Amino acid sequence: MPEVLSPTLDQLRRCTIAVDIGAARTRVYLRGSGLVVDEPSVAAVDVRTGALIAVGKRAETMAGRTPDHIRVARPVAGGAVVDVEMAQRMMRNVLGDKLGRRWNRMSLLRGSAVLRAAVCMPHGSAPIARRAAVETMYGLGARRVEMVDTLISAAVGCGLPVEHPEATMIVVCGAGTTQVAVLSLGSIVAAESVPVGGDAIDRAVVEHLRSRHELMLPSQSVRRLHQVLSGPGSHATTTTEVYGRDVASGLARAVTLRTADVRDAMRTPLTSVVDAMTSVLRQCAPDLVADLADRGIMLAGGSAHMPGLDTMLREATDMPVHIAPNPDTVAVRGLGAMIEGRVRPIALSPLGI
Repeated sequence: MPEVLSPTLDQLRRCTIAVDIGAARTRVYLRGSGLVVDEPSVAAVDVRTGALIAVGKRAETMAGRTPDHIRVARPVAGGAVVDVEMAQRMMRNVLGDKLGRRWNRMSLLRGSAVLRAAVCMPHGSAPIARRAAVETMYGLGARRVEMVDTLISAAVGCGLPVEHPEATMIVVCGAGTTQVAVLSLGSIVAAESVPVGGDAIDRAVVEHLRSRHELMLPSQSVRRLHQVLSGPGSHATTTTEVYGRDVASGLARAVTLRTADVRDAMRTPLTSVVDAMTSVLRQCAPDLVADLADRGIMLAGGSAHMPGLDTMLREATDMPVHIAPNPDTVAVRGLGAMIEGRVRPIALSPLGI
């Protein structure tokens, strides 16, 4: 199972699929077909028989609603595969549903040819996390796995001129981690990764409701609360009603929240992201920081649309902050552009180790 940490663009062009295995969603780009899989990284399993009951979107809706004999598992955490066998079963099921006979034909290449896969990994991934990703793809039929830093692939997917000598800065805010980097000449000049993402921000909101209002909020209700906060008229005096379970009585109850209070709860974990950005900027030469003052910061990742995130980063850095189009899929689309050969020659930097 060869594993390449800094592949060339020629090596990437030989790949058939590009994969982004994220903590929240798994995305697969098939050469010649585009993005073919975009499903939650969730699987529901019957613990008595080991049978796979559901994967993806259907399994996600079961979270918090299953009987004792059904377990809703998340085989990916913090951008790394933590359960290789479950990740393989989940992806094999999803790929079979989406691609059907095409995937079966590609899997049959195992004995006659080399099926190559490109995988984007978080910056600074531990060797065991990289090995788990390789094992996962190997179990799906791949015989060679090329790995690209998520920060590079996301920058390419955003359309940033990473091959130029001028600096570009990207912040990839995912479900489990947030990665920050300054890039120039196709390489990472400085980068930081913090274990704070959309899930940590959601937990902060849930904890706020529990401590201030003695209400347990269902995890799926937090996402709907985001839509209210980012909608029109969501100023400091706006209120919204949420339903949950009373901590003391266990009965259903509704409370009225001020959007300003919820925003304050979200800001607490986001301070770690601001600290990471400050640390990255300190490591850069003054000329690069001057470039960023004009170009600004590109915000990407599944949590890029988190209400108030762009405003907070803008206030903390005093630089323009732009949200990438379709920010949740930029990493896999950037990797897809590489395997399709639609990227200008750049020297891909190795994964931060």
